[in-house]
Amino acid sequence: MKLHLLDRSSVANTSITVSQNNYKNFLKVWHFHEELELVYIVKSTGTRFVGDSIEKFEAGEVVLIGKNVPHMWLNDEAYFQKNSTLKAQAVSIHFKEDFVGKEFLSLPEMQPVAHLFKKAAQGIKFKHITDTLKNDLENIHNLNPALKIIRIIEILSKLEHNQNYTLLSSNGFINTFHQTENNRLNIIYEYVYQNFHTPISSKDVAELANMNASAFSRFFKNTHRKPFTRFLNEIRIGFACKMLIENKESITSIAYACGFGNISNFNRQFRIIKNESPSSFLSQYRKHL
Repeated sequence: MKLHLLDRSSVANTSITVSQNNYKNFLKVWHFHEELELVYIVKSTGTRFVGDSIEKFEAGEVVLIGKNVPHMWLNDEAYFQKNSTLKAQAVSIHFKEDFVGKEFLSLPEMQPVAHLFKKAAQGIKFKHITDTLKNDLENIHNLNPALKIIRIIEILSKLEHNQNYTLLSSNGFINTFHQTENNRLNIIYEYVYQNFHTPISSKDVAELANMNASAFSRFFKNTHRKPFTRFLNEIRIGFACKMLIENKESITSIAYACGFGNISNFNRQFRIIKNESPSSFLSQYRKHL
């Protein structure tokens, strides 16, 4: 997946852009942009990539993504079949932090929203969204421009009060992504995302980054506060969780599909990262269906 900078600025010279997406599948592009993005998935399923987070998504979810955070919603394979009648529907709202003025977030009343924007730097998935809020998101495009601004402020305020949420990407990934002044880390991320299901060694990635193995190890640990192998295993386990939730393969098959050479190492790494076994994770997920 090559990372793309997309221009999400409004062609209509408005402070916010509201898109009603209704396609056969979502845009299959790993991208980022200056604008924050509030997404409500009306219909469709697949895998959501936000930073180094890889999770299953489904209809009804609401996610707020901060500025310059790489992300992608990748529909399930069925959506790309030639004769598919499936639809991918979503409401996407793009806006900059200062969409109602430079002093907006400095107002005392807006401090909770400013805090929400800071958390959005990792991506936020909100849980237990009310039908009223979903309806507001789905119908915001019908409002005139001034009322759209008022409504988005209301929605952001409601989301800030929602304590049922999950931060998606690791803080280490986001910090290093934002601090990158060259494309070395972007090359590493792209290579890992494309090849995590195959054997990858630190030596391979070091060569890709034009570094010797020891220098690469120090560089990666200093920027991520974790060894490269831990970062790689987190990506693999994240994808394994997605496959477990889809329930299409056995645990053993999933272990190999995610790049682990044997089931015992998969189980060990899964427990280290998720604090439970793959079977326990799957059992807990089914309890909440």
